[in-house]
Amino acid sequence: MAKTEHYYTQFEAGHFYHIYNRTVDKQPMFKNDGNYEFFLTRYGEYLSPVIDTYAYCLLGNHFHLLIRVKEDLEVQSSGDRNVVHDKVSHQFQKFFQSYALAFNKQQDRVGTLFQTPFKRAMVTDDTYLIQLVYYIHDNPQQHGLIDNFREWKWSSYKSMLSDKLSRLKKQEVLNWFGGKDAYQTYHHQLHKYLADRKFDESLIEH
Repeated sequence: MAKTEHYYTQFEAGHFYHIYNRTVDKQPMFKNDGNYEFFLTRYGEYLSPVIDTYAYCLLGNHFHLLIRVKEDLEVQSSGDRNVVHDKVSHQFQKFFQSYALAFNKQQDRVGTLFQTPFKRAMVTDDTYLIQLVYYIHDNPQQHGLIDNFREWKWSSYKSMLSDKLSRLKKQEVLNWFGGKDAYQTYHHQLHKYLADRKFDESLIEH
């Protein structure tokens, strides 16, 4: 369940955020591989100018992102308004609208697709950043979508280990863990630790 403050958190340049949201009716927002691919394509087009992405996971009716707002966003004085927040929020809204319009047309669906406002939590603790990467990647297994989260196609877990070019901040994330081997070991050990305790999200709650 989202904390109340996660509906109102303001975006600030240079800060990390956990972004998460689901459909209004808890029904799937992805019906096929093409939907997942389209989501990621549109996400890159709309959001890459204002944020960097450090981890992601797309699930049946919701998604999780770990992002950092770019430090070099142009900021002009606008009274008491947070111009950076306005810019980032606007790009997210354009992205959600773009995906929803295409999904609704494909599925012969009408109406709002995503819950609003979307949830975001600022992350300021380095240790929690590492735990959050694991939490995001482990979601498919915890929701019973797959037996091994490492094999989920629509998360950044495998992408971190690939040498293919992408917008994902792979090397920075791997450096947090101490390299590829340590990255994999951490995921394995924390998964086993939480599985032994029947996975209590509060154990890694920010």
